[in-house]
Amino acid sequence: MDLYRLLPPEAFKIILVLFLSFLIGLEREEHKASTSAYTFGGIRTFPLIGLIGYSIALLSGTQLLPVTLGFLVIGGFLLLSYWHKISHAETAGVTSEMSGLTTYLVGALVCYDHFWIATALSVGSLLLLELKEHLETLASRTAPQEILTFAKFLLLTAVILPALPHQEFTRFHINPFKTWLVVVAVSTVSYGSYVLQKVTKKHGGVLLAAFLGGAYSSTVTTVAMSRRAACEERPHLFSGCILIASGVMYLRLVALLALFSAPLGAILAPAFLALAAAAIATGLVWSRRPDPVDSQVKREFEPGNPLELMSAFFFAALFLGMLIATQLAATYLGRAGVRILAAVMGVADVDPFVMGMTQAAGSLTPFKVAASGVLIAASSNNLAKGIYAYSLADRKTGIQSLALLAGLSVAGLAPLLWL
Repeated sequence: MDLYRLLPPEAFKIILVLFLSFLIGLEREEHKASTSAYTFGGIRTFPLIGLIGYSIALLSGTQLLPVTLGFLVIGGFLLLSYWHKISHAETAGVTSEMSGLTTYLVGALVCYDHFWIATALSVGSLLLLELKEHLETLASRTAPQEILTFAKFLLLTAVILPALPHQEFTRFHINPFKTWLVVVAVSTVSYGSYVLQKVTKKHGGVLLAAFLGGAYSSTVTTVAMSRRAACEERPHLFSGCILIASGVMYLRLVALLALFSAPLGAILAPAFLALAAAAIATGLVWSRRPDPVDSQVKREFEPGNPLELMSAFFFAALFLGMLIATQLAATYLGRAGVRILAAVMGVADVDPFVMGMTQAAGSLTPFKVAASGVLIAASSNNLAKGIYAYSLADRKTGIQSLALLAGLSVAGLAPLLWL
């Protein structure tokens, strides 16, 4: 800080421009040394471009036209360099020329006191230049449908969500922004698990699939593992992993409750964390028990795309239906109506009901009533998964899974005693 105060302001800016552009030039110099083909610029050229950008910005003051004309002039020289490059080689990259334009902008940004942006631009450029091989490998390994999936994620989060009105409509207090925010939150958790499962596709076995699948959808994971268990003779392994997936479901619910209803999350978090710990620990111990066949089972479960637009709209509609049904049940049937609705909805998918409770708790429904509903829905869902496993897996795996999930379902109802 003392050195900064001793230096004139413009001296500090010049030093920063030289430093940032020198780093880019140093990287390009190393690239030039590793190839015999013509490459534009190096450790001297890039600092000069940075200084030109700084000088033109300084002389032009607040007018952008001279800076723009300088950018075009530098771009013309870089275009001549690229023309020379392609005239001597069949294939030629334009990375060095683009780095020159970036360096010009860095100099101008520093002049206008945008130090953070200039530094971030330089560091970003260095990373892109140095990570060329890794990025090209990533591009070759990324399937086109995965890029489309990420584009859908951006559509849900960055395009649709900000465009929705943030106000309540009708007597049911329907807020379009909050409704879609729920969709985004659930989709984000599922998408994160989906990406992890894709990245670790060739690593880990059924245990890893249970942990990641529980965050994605414990119901889908249970169905997939039950069908796989019918072809294997590993009842302890599969039934234990099915229990683990349901334990991870409780962790997933804790995260969603904390995001959308902190008071409701505070009520249920201790019980849910205890249930998650018990289910995961029991599942790990149970999965390590000896089976008739002791060979390693490779993971085969391929999660579906969690960001299908029709699925997102269907979830939003289901969430709104649960919100309205919850209010009607609480108004006309009281606590018993909410609990009955929770038991019914838990059979299919627990997320819409639980997220509906986060919006209704405290306003449409007392917190304790909402908490009891969430507990019942989760327990109902566990029992339903046990029935799915019993129906789809081999007899031993089905019986063990049903017993373990039924026990978790009963344990999940225990907190009702003090609500």
